[in-house]
Amino acid sequence: MSGVRPGTRHYTVVCSSCGARYEDDGLLLDCDRPHEPAFLRTDYNRTGTRTGESAGLFRHASLLPVTRTFPDVPGPVVHAAERLGRRIGLDRLWIAFNGYWPEREAYLPTCTFKDLEAYTVLGRLPAEPPVLVIPSAGNTAAAFAWAATRHQVPCLLVVPAPALERMRFPAPLDPRVRIVVLDGTATYSDAIACADLLSAFPGHHAEGGSRNVGRRDGLGTVMLAAADALGRLPETYVQAVGSGTGAIGAHEAARRLRTEGEAPPRLLMCQNAPFAPLYDAWRCTGAAPADPAPRLDRDRDRAPHFDRDREHEPLARELTNRRPPFTVRGGVRDVLTESGGDVLCTDNVAALDAMALFEEVEGIDIEPGAGVALAALAEAARAGRVRRDELVLLNITGGGRARQARDLPLIPAAPWLRVPWPGRDEGPRAVAELVARQLTGLTAVTEAAR
Repeated sequence: MSGVRPGTRHYTVVCSSCGARYEDDGLLLDCDRPHEPAFLRTDYNRTGTRTGESAGLFRHASLLPVTRTFPDVPGPVVHAAERLGRRIGLDRLWIAFNGYWPEREAYLPTCTFKDLEAYTVLGRLPAEPPVLVIPSAGNTAAAFAWAATRHQVPCLLVVPAPALERMRFPAPLDPRVRIVVLDGTATYSDAIACADLLSAFPGHHAEGGSRNVGRRDGLGTVMLAAADALGRLPETYVQAVGSGTGAIGAHEAARRLRTEGEAPPRLLMCQNAPFAPLYDAWRCTGAAPADPAPRLDRDRDRAPHFDRDREHEPLARELTNRRPPFTVRGGVRDVLTESGGDVLCTDNVAALDAMALFEEVEGIDIEPGAGVALAALAEAARAGRVRRDELVLLNITGGGRARQARDLPLIPAAPWLRVPWPGRDEGPRAVAELVARQLTGLTAVTEAAR
């Protein structure tokens, strides 16, 4: 555990709005002072990207908000992609691959960069944590389910039914890891609404999503690994986004690494039409100082990009976050503005073509979100929005799932509870009541056994 002493914290937490500083308890999500919504961020006691470990996520432990590390946790794999770059018109394209690809020594257990955030969040927790409540479209739930199983951390995961396709593991899940599946037409946004209610249960705590510094800094290790491989920061960073948490984390990591006078990498965030809330919000407001939140709230249920049916249409359903942190201080709008970035958008056909291109050229399958990012980058290069000689880092946020299924015997996850989705209006509360009855029954059984 180089660079981290168990039980100690080598960082403080700082409010992006008022600058208030906090000693972290492993669960802190928000500043308690009255002001605009604002992210907390971490302030570390040292600089540099490594701690001395030879490989893996926790080689960066000194720039992660953790009090303990876990052995044998892989990290991103960064390599030059000359052939792929030539195919899309770029001379200096680099890939940060997050997934399963044995030939590249990439072994993320659930095949996406969500593994990076899961182990960082768990490493941040206090010694006796509450039950973490986590909504997910699939990838985040898979990452937390397996990490929490390996290290016996209680979690309650809330997912729409299609998410189960991505939840296959080398062994059964720990009984303390419980999956609530919303059947029927429930979406990722519905899972988020349910999790908001479930996190208020006694002994439960919201994991926090983008508000959790562990998530953002864990995902930011993609930028740390790239800086190690490149010997510098890239000029442009490209990633598919739902909430934008990973891109924010990459920006925060770059801000810690850059030298005086060095510009941060330009962020290109990519979304999947026809459901692209961040793309639409950025196009409506750009870097203008006016807060677009009222417009987004007012139009959420009638504007085309917020149409409920359209949330089912994107190929990359992991990108369908209905409430991304756009206007939060330190959130998407701020990091786009600071980096001179932009939000791109592409469609399902282009994403499928990009997935096929990557497998043809690189020899490994990639996830739909990664296909969205590659397709949007290729379109931007053709349009001259990215220079041919630009040093570009493309985050392949997930890949190798088909290869892993061929190589390893995997077991489908068994849901703890399946709930018929009664509809958007009454759904979250009905789910919360059903889960509460199940938890009450478990408590009664446990007390009777004692």
